[in-house]
Amino acid sequence: MGQTGFTGTSISKALTDPLIVTWRSPSNIALVKYWGKTGRQLPLNPSLSMTLTEAFTETKLTLLPEKTGGEVRLDFLIDRIPNPTFGHRISGFLKSVSDMFPFLSQAAIRIETHNTFPHSAGIASSASAFSALALCICSMEEKLSGKPLDDFFLTASSLSRLGSGSACRSVYGGFCLWGETGALLSSSDLHAVALDRVHPVFYDLQDAILILSNKEKKVSSSRGHERMDVHPYAKSRILHANSNTNILLKALQEGDIDTFIQVTENEALTLHALMMTSQPGFMLMEPESVRIIRQIQAFRENTGLKVCYTLDAGPNVHLLFFKKDFEQVKRLIVEDLIINDKQNSWIHDKCGSGPQKVNQAFR
Repeated sequence: MGQTGFTGTSISKALTDPLIVTWRSPSNIALVKYWGKTGRQLPLNPSLSMTLTEAFTETKLTLLPEKTGGEVRLDFLIDRIPNPTFGHRISGFLKSVSDMFPFLSQAAIRIETHNTFPHSAGIASSASAFSALALCICSMEEKLSGKPLDDFFLTASSLSRLGSGSACRSVYGGFCLWGETGALLSSSDLHAVALDRVHPVFYDLQDAILILSNKEKKVSSSRGHERMDVHPYAKSRILHANSNTNILLKALQEGDIDTFIQVTENEALTLHALMMTSQPGFMLMEPESVRIIRQIQAFRENTGLKVCYTLDAGPNVHLLFFKKDFEQVKRLIVEDLIINDKQNSWIHDKCGSGPQKVNQAFR
């Protein structure tokens, strides 16, 4: 999207009633991390993720019967409250893609959105937000044109990438790959692809998201990506990520849980090592993050259960495990992992089937 020459529908006649579409799109957790970009939101390295279920954004896009004179006019609300900061980012995104979807600048727009998890705390809220918005835009395009898009989800993935790179992976369920790699012929820098060769054992994967902080990150992911432009280990990281992608793809296909654990944890620590060795360096892990990581490692060694951890660009820890082990893992979480957590908060999530179009009234 943006490189395809796609041009959508103009509003050929005045709207008489509001047009409404609503989508619910989940976040995703990257197993091989995307860190560093080039061009128009293109990745320096491939990334591989698992789409979640419970950590999602629900977005309603309303096209109002008010002409705008060719400018994007937006009312943006999170949980019914105006949010000028994120609204400014959304408005900029809409302006940047209005050449592809002209209706965005021809009628007033209201966007109402709700997250089931803390915004900007390192749970890829921009991924779920921009994927939900891109799906709404594609659905609105179909309403106005009266015909289906040739490839609805590929278009939505390409479009959401322009708002947030990791958002392109949230358009699909299960496990997804974004970024061109010789290990998968269908891979692309322009959009994500869903993996269709995954061993059934991994579709039982659960994710306990341990919320150590719901505060906005001190350094945003966008700023972190920028620091890869001059990072001393950038070239090595690209080679490392490609190698880990190849290894993890094979592990997912073969049901190799031990290799899955090794690569997933290595990628989590690599991401935060890249942050700490940037110029200037920064740290998003908290002391509690380190304590929890050590306890997960000890729990795996003592019990033999197949559990592991990963982190996104923030302090919160994702504890990955299998459904059959839920009761033991829950005891670990409640009795040992979140005892010092003032929020005392965790989300029990799992591998999900992807976004859903919502027909009922917005929450």
